[in-house]
Amino acid sequence: MVLHLIGEFIKLGQALKAANLVESGAEAKEVIQNGEVRVNGETETRRGRKLVPGDIAEYNGEKVEIVL
Repeated sequence: MVLHLIGEFIKLGQALKAANLVESGAEAKEVIQNGEVRVNGETETRRGRKLVPGDIAEYNGEKVEIVL
């Protein structure tokens, strides 16, 4: 899936929600803190991680590419 940015970045938790990979911010927080999310191939546990164009977030077998 491709997620188009409106601004300069999107936070990881917001990106998961916008891509419909989680149903709520609370669920995003939980899966990120549990180490279930990867950004650019590395486990990420900060839900406030800023994603910029070119970043790829992965959760539950799904990938989200951040683009302008």
